[in-house]
Amino acid sequence: MKFEAVIFDFDGVIVDSEYAANAALAEVLTAQGYPVSAEDSVERYAGLRWSDCHRRIEEESGLRFDGDSLGAKVDEAIAARAADMLAIEGIDAFLAAQVHRRLAIASSSEKAWLESVLERLGLRAYFGDRLFSAAGFPRGKPHPDIYLHAARSLGVPPERCLVVEDHPLGVAAGSAAGMTVIALLAGSHIRPGHADRVRAAGARHVANSYVEVSEIMAQLER
Repeated sequence: MKFEAVIFDFDGVIVDSEYAANAALAEVLTAQGYPVSAEDSVERYAGLRWSDCHRRIEEESGLRFDGDSLGAKVDEAIAARAADMLAIEGIDAFLAAQVHRRLAIASSSEKAWLESVLERLGLRAYFGDRLFSAAGFPRGKPHPDIYLHAARSLGVPPERCLVVEDHPLGVAAGSAAGMTVIALLAGSHIRPGHADRVRAAGARHVANSYVEVSEIMAQLER
């Protein structure tokens, strides 16, 4: 099997942002009268696009929040932490070694966030305009829609796409799209038991670094 495209999730795969972003969310929710710890936020809300996250917050809290207003507060809190969100170790070298393939991002985050962080990290050139956000889709992850859209846009059959994900929701989405998924457990939000969770979601391959991702790809392409 030769992969024509590599499609990446973003938060936790390109940039180590999941823990910091969920700490910001927890801070805002606590200030709004719904006490949540950063660890709770990672457990409950990581991997969700904002519309699904907002819905789950209301379901679990029993409270009602204006989605736009709450989202703006969360964005502001995340922006205050953005400078401390570093690239996942090894991503630059990995991307440089994969430029012969079509590289894309398929994320639950808004496209503006993808663009701003990629520019800050100096990684934008690897992806060009191949940045796909599930924010405006009828269905987000774990549904396969965003990954199928990315494959169609790239002109690559799903079975020729490799997905790099970190969250069970994204793993399930990539698997449902008929793509090979490698779960990368390299972010600071990863906790014991995460490997079991991504395997249960459909990840046949689990890596702890981009070196291991490269090794798995080499084995699969033999």
